[in-house]
Amino acid sequence: MNQALLVIDSQKALIEGDEQERGVYNKEGLLQKINSVIEKAIQSESSVVFIRDTSVAGGEGEGFQVHPAIHIPEGAPIFNKSATSSFYHTPLLSYLQERGIDHLVIAGCQTEYCIDTAVRMATVNGFDVTLVGDAHSTADTPVLPAEQIIKHHNRTLHGYDNDDHFSMVRNADEDLFQPIHDNYR
Repeated sequence: MNQALLVIDSQKALIEGDEQERGVYNKEGLLQKINSVIEKAIQSESSVVFIRDTSVAGGEGEGFQVHPAIHIPEGAPIFNKSATSSFYHTPLLSYLQERGIDHLVIAGCQTEYCIDTAVRMATVNGFDVTLVGDAHSTADTPVLPAEQIIKHHNRTLHGYDNDDHFSMVRNADEDLFQPIHDNYR
């Protein structure tokens, strides 16, 4: 099985907050969990891919970069996107297909936008997905606090399917690169 970890929009301005962004819930825990999952990906010889949103920090400067506390493995590709979907007008799908990837592990920001869209688009594009339930985050909104948004999406996206492929939600301390999807087919 060929696998990849997608670390989505884990950019400094999104995580820490700035004049445009609120900063995410439980940022210290998020950073620790993302690094833990990156280490597991490296140990399992899985690809690690970073996605950056060009709307964050105006697409430039320190705030646009992957958060400095996140360990970026040498040679890990970084793709920029200009839409909510990591797959829209980016080389991500071709990159994954060229490498025969069939299982994606997803972590990053923001839960109700780019994480939700990535999970759903990945299943449509033929991937089984493991969303790391404690390694994605968002900010409070006027309607719901971030913690509730995260819990809601973990519940909604666990078992989300598109006929042949579906998503599972598991935590960072689990053996994420030993997918369990076939246990439920």
